[in-house]
Amino acid sequence: MAVVLACLTILGTILAIAVLERPVPSKENDSCTNGSSFDSCSMALVESIPLYMGYNGNATFGVPLVKTWEGLIAMATQQLDVVSFYWTLTGDDIGVNCSSANPGRDILNALGALPARNVSVRLLTSKPSVQTNSTDFKDLQQKGVQVREVDFGRLTDGVLHSKFWIVDRKHFFIGSANMDWRALTQVKELGVAIYNCSTLAIDLEKIFTSYWEMGLPNSTLPDRWPSKYDTNITKLRPLLVKEDNVSSQIYMTGSPPAFCSISRTQDIDAILSIISQAQHYVDVAVMEYVPMIRFQMPQKYWPVLDDAIKAAAFEKKVKVRMLISCGRDSPPEMLPYLQSLAALDSQSVHISIKILFIVPVGNQTDIPYTRVNHNKYMVTDKVAYIGTSNWSGDYFTTTGGVGIVISQRAPHVMWEKALQSQLKTVFDRDWNSDYAVYLDKLGHHPDCALAT
Repeated sequence: MAVVLACLTILGTILAIAVLERPVPSKENDSCTNGSSFDSCSMALVESIPLYMGYNGNATFGVPLVKTWEGLIAMATQQLDVVSFYWTLTGDDIGVNCSSANPGRDILNALGALPARNVSVRLLTSKPSVQTNSTDFKDLQQKGVQVREVDFGRLTDGVLHSKFWIVDRKHFFIGSANMDWRALTQVKELGVAIYNCSTLAIDLEKIFTSYWEMGLPNSTLPDRWPSKYDTNITKLRPLLVKEDNVSSQIYMTGSPPAFCSISRTQDIDAILSIISQAQHYVDVAVMEYVPMIRFQMPQKYWPVLDDAIKAAAFEKKVKVRMLISCGRDSPPEMLPYLQSLAALDSQSVHISIKILFIVPVGNQTDIPYTRVNHNKYMVTDKVAYIGTSNWSGDYFTTTGGVGIVISQRAPHVMWEKALQSQLKTVFDRDWNSDYAVYLDKLGHHPDCALAT
């Protein structure tokens, strides 16, 4: 009898695991409802490293951003949707004539060629946005591309800061890069491309559709988003994927609250959860860190992330490392807040909060708004997070953004293939590079606005 009970217990466990590893089906048609049991969901870490920013010969890098975008365009057979805060894919847009702008023009031309291949192309941008002389949309609309601007200024008093692509409802890219030629050659960017993953792509499409609908003239935000925008892939119920002996739990986040269906995990809630659940370390790489509501008047103190970081370091003795960008246009109000965090670092009371600035300088600093570390990601001993928002209050309360959370397990010999492991390697590479400078060592650095 004991043997029978033991067998039944084991059988029950196996069945439970089988149920858990089934992807959460979307309410829309996807590969699951069409008879496939699993999306394969292969992942690639994506990076853009500015020209002339050299590392040692053993450094590890993600797939080049330009190759990723070229590949996604080549894959498109039916539909391509792209969201970007602003668009400026040619050097002419900012009065710059240099060869490093050529990859952006190539991307622009490739996008414009898609309608002739019977691929539907929909592009979104923010209103208000960065002021440029860009003719990207005019050129693309003449070739059959659909374009909408979302008036976030009117709807939420913010901007649409998201950056993502969706191809054929099964491949997608999320990351820090705007549709800007400088993102390909002059700015340090990071993102993730996920392929053959209809369940997640369709879930991300719901966010795109909410933007697209709000891009109509005289649109108004609903008091509650209709059920077609709901998701059942959340922090409490992530999508489970297994590939090459790497098991992943994945979900996507959104902001601001006014643009999230009631079921969508909000970006800030995910970030706070990730920090609180870390047991050993929290590594953050973000362009700007300012615990304020900066862009609304009157400005307000917004200590949400600051408190979470301090609590993790103080209460759980988690080691915190923050890699913040410093360029010629960095906001000066960052400095006192970062100094206050760094002041808590103390071996005697076992609090570890270390802050470095990354200043990716080079010989192209005459090009405006370049040579910055534009990344927005975090990696802990539990989770990898890649987002589109800087870490200040407005980005989570009024501004449009998305994030993706990936938690992975793998046998030791396979761990280096996991995206979570690769992201940690990239963070360590930058932390230990010649471009990383401790807060108290900035001195009179000519390419850092915060230098004293």
